[in-house]
Amino acid sequence: MVLMSKRYPAVAGFFYPASRKELVVSIEQSFTHKLGPGKKPVVAASRNKSVVGFVVPHAGYMYSGPVAAHAYLELASAGVPETVVILGTNHTGYGALVSVYPGGTWVTPLGEVRVDSELAKKLVEFSGFAELDEEAHIEEHSVEVQVPFIQYMYEDRVKILPVVIGLHTVDVARDLALSLKKAVSELGRDVVVLASSDFNHYEPQHVTVAKDMEAINYILRGDSEGFYRAITEKNISVCGPGGIMTLIEYTKLYEKYTPRITLLKHATSGDVTGDYSAVVGYASVKFEVA
Repeated sequence: MVLMSKRYPAVAGFFYPASRKELVVSIEQSFTHKLGPGKKPVVAASRNKSVVGFVVPHAGYMYSGPVAAHAYLELASAGVPETVVILGTNHTGYGALVSVYPGGTWVTPLGEVRVDSELAKKLVEFSGFAELDEEAHIEEHSVEVQVPFIQYMYEDRVKILPVVIGLHTVDVARDLALSLKKAVSELGRDVVVLASSDFNHYEPQHVTVAKDMEAINYILRGDSEGFYRAITEKNISVCGPGGIMTLIEYTKLYEKYTPRITLLKHATSGDVTGDYSAVVGYASVKFEVA
């Protein structure tokens, strides 16, 4: 049975402002920030379905918002999809290992956005790992921080499908990618996939930049196995690798097309604060097929 609940914000007032007015200002400042794209998004009238998805960061807006804005500017220019699939990571340990939010709405200071319950059900039906589950989402921020950006651009014109991944392996990523592709095809959905992840954590700037670029280079080559091997063997503390690998594998399933993966922006928390002693890395990466 699909529960039709409302999921209320867990990190409003912490990762982003809790008032509507201040939240809009924070989002717009992310776009116009010196580390951002330098302009506000304009949603295209026509849909460019060659845009498959993006890697986006999920820290507090003051730290990673400008980097995330690069992805959202490109998303806006690709028009309005029916559903935005948000692949988060499980920071809390609650709930299912792969948790798909079953239905209802998500609430933020910008209003409510509907969950694509049909797509949720189909994804779980095809997957060997995913379950319909709300518990993993209750306190999780990695999906939540993406929702106000989506609402700012699209208002109530799109649905979302929140997925929280707690088992980060190539096999799980391939299962989720194939299951999502099957579900999307069967329902005839027009979707864009967001893989929510920060990169290396709490090491000096030069170390984090070097580690991040090694991981990012595997992403740009569409190499999930190389990416996974690099982050595990070289202790690159990417916190959402499952979502990233799922997006890589999902893009490969467009068999008649050639993947084109582009780094839009990389920066660190040190680039915002000026403290380079222990930084977190952030990246926006665009996935297209041509």
